[in-house]
Amino acid sequence: MSWDLLRSFCTIAEERSITGAAKRLHMSPPCVSLALQKLEDQLDCKLVFREPRHFALTLRGEQIYQECSEMSRCVDRIGILSLDGSDDEFGELKLSMVTRLQSTLVDEALRLYHQRYPSVTCHIDIKTSLDIVRQISMDEAGIGICLLTKKMPTLRCRHLFREDFGIFCGAEHPLFGVQEVDVRRLQQEPFIAFDCTNDGSGFEPMIFLREGLGLGRRVSGWSHDLNEVRRMLISGLGIGLLPVLAAHDDVAQGRLWPLRLFDEPLGADVYLISSNLSSLTPPEQKFADLIDELLGLYPEMT
Repeated sequence: MSWDLLRSFCTIAEERSITGAAKRLHMSPPCVSLALQKLEDQLDCKLVFREPRHFALTLRGEQIYQECSEMSRCVDRIGILSLDGSDDEFGELKLSMVTRLQSTLVDEALRLYHQRYPSVTCHIDIKTSLDIVRQISMDEAGIGICLLTKKMPTLRCRHLFREDFGIFCGAEHPLFGVQEVDVRRLQQEPFIAFDCTNDGSGFEPMIFLREGLGLGRRVSGWSHDLNEVRRMLISGLGIGLLPVLAAHDDVAQGRLWPLRLFDEPLGADVYLISSNLSSLTPPEQKFADLIDELLGLYPEMT
């Protein structure tokens, strides 16, 4: 069945006139009349009562018009959708990221990215900062978000924001609830560490604690996953570093206690990194461009 015939009939029904339909369709009245006749022959039923002073749809003509009208709206929507260029990009965005990174910037980038490129699938792989740097340096991954003490000349590094860290202990630890903590006491405490602070690579807060205050030289547990570090802290295995935002709920509910040694929280710089030697895939490049766009609009976003 020809859509042109159905479209012509739909216009005839709306105009209630062969002449009016012909004007809308930019056709001659005899051609429109012939189209109606062909459709009636194909359907083997009468669709229109036509008399010199009377025009009306038959019962089946009215029912078929309702269906044609809905089809016409669907065709119009298809035309509108075809003008939307957001679906032109496809593929996979593979993003390596440190565990439990809490960031409005990254959340907003992912939201906008999916809105603009809905056909791109996102794969987020959780790794330590050291593993992310190694993989991207060896061209085994394209783009990553990790903690660095400073920019690395062998990589493209885009500074995103600085994440606040603090020293915490769990409710089972003897220092839980203590307001004033002596550094010498903390030097004796076993430390729960992230893998990237236990393999010698470190990141800025841990370097400061070890080299400046002598903390964390005795490690009693470690993991690359923030949840597991948190679990060991809550269980009383030792003291350790956590992002302040990630520990907020546990502190509020009495599972963790902040051991305050400084007026200002410790910090670690978060970077978006990629290889200097290899070009990014189109999905990766668009994500990097989107990060730049957001930081340009909201430079204080973290």
